[in-house]
Amino acid sequence: MPSPEPATDLLSTDPAAPQRIPGPPASQGEFGFKVTTRMGESCAPSDAAVELNGGKFQGRTGVITTPHGTVKTPAFIAVGTKATVKAVLPESMAELGAQALLANAYHLYLQPGAELLDAAGGLGKFMNWHGPTFTDSGGFQVMSLGSGFKKVINMDAAAASPHAGADDSVAVGKERLAHIDDDGVWFKSHLNGDMHRFTPEVSMQVQHQIGADIMFAFDELTTLLNSRGYQEMSLERTRLWAQRCVEEHFRLTLDRTGKPYQALFGVIQGAQYEDLRRKASRDLGSMDFDGYGIGGALEKENLGTIVRWCAEELPEDKPRHLLGISEPDDIFTAIENGADTFDCVSPTRVARTSAFYTPDGRFNLSGARYKRDFGPLVDGCDCYACANYSRAYIHHLFKAKEMVSATLVSIHNERFVVKMVDDARLAIEDGTFFDFKAETLRRYYPNR
Repeated sequence: MPSPEPATDLLSTDPAAPQRIPGPPASQGEFGFKVTTRMGESCAPSDAAVELNGGKFQGRTGVITTPHGTVKTPAFIAVGTKATVKAVLPESMAELGAQALLANAYHLYLQPGAELLDAAGGLGKFMNWHGPTFTDSGGFQVMSLGSGFKKVINMDAAAASPHAGADDSVAVGKERLAHIDDDGVWFKSHLNGDMHRFTPEVSMQVQHQIGADIMFAFDELTTLLNSRGYQEMSLERTRLWAQRCVEEHFRLTLDRTGKPYQALFGVIQGAQYEDLRRKASRDLGSMDFDGYGIGGALEKENLGTIVRWCAEELPEDKPRHLLGISEPDDIFTAIENGADTFDCVSPTRVARTSAFYTPDGRFNLSGARYKRDFGPLVDGCDCYACANYSRAYIHHLFKAKEMVSATLVSIHNERFVVKMVDDARLAIEDGTFFDFKAETLRRYYPNR
């Protein structure tokens, strides 16, 4: 990134003008991204495959460099919401091959507080994780919890209030906990009901104190229920917030001399609309962020198309993070259309209900068929759980409501997803991605 320029030249007030944003001081510029293999060159997809995809495949491999290590992409970023991957030690996450962890700025702001993490030396040191770390802006949780919707790819209209389609709709039986204006958001804590205020500047301050290597600009989450007019208004609000995030990020970077440089990613919104996604990508792409997040609610069947729209517009030399996916079909679709990293809580969430991943689909250990099954969760799996414990034993743990049951299945599920993405990366490099994808999905979804 370029050297700092005078503050008066940070950003143009003309939205059509290129947004000149100075980078970190040279001594702190410990972030970078390099593309190493392009899928279109290594895998040589046929014209028919490109046409079926709707456009050229944007997938690639690369390396993200941070002050706390590198991330080979594509990569699955495991979620440690409250500075912990639920039921799993950070040391276990390192052993199973996780390259980086993502924590949640909203939850850490409420508990234990960003100031405490700053005093502890930052997120990584606080949780004894020595690799790269991510934090989101808090925007998703503020908006989604505020309207009562769960974290899902497709915010189903059937789950909305009788006023579904209205721009202030909330989930059935839920109270609106967040109120947005052009300056920021007032929201009520889900822990104790206290009122809090998030603005782009507050989000940057909180994330700087948390101290992750990669953080995201504050944005407004919309749903598929919002009107086209509201989507347009929200997109402009997010663009203006992005400018404010960059200005505050630059100020804090200069003030916090001696701290490792924290990269800032802009977040691309626009829901299901192609023109809005492309506009957002061009607007934020001109701001010279360190990378970009692709966010917002979207329909599963449009996931790849939306990622491709964004990838076609965003700078090629910046990493792209897709927020909130982990199902195998979504992962392959995201990778081939240009997502470099992605995160999701699903591997540990489903593990706590006894669900475990296998090459032949997802199954539940609570079933009676596993009571006398003394084999591993998956034959040939190299994770700690499979190497040391049987299905019968872990089945017993779930029946007995022992907490270590969730630990063992979480380790396995995280390893399954991490390895699948690692193998996809290798397949891009050796030109076998599409064969690997076809065989993996054929086994995992046998009834499709």
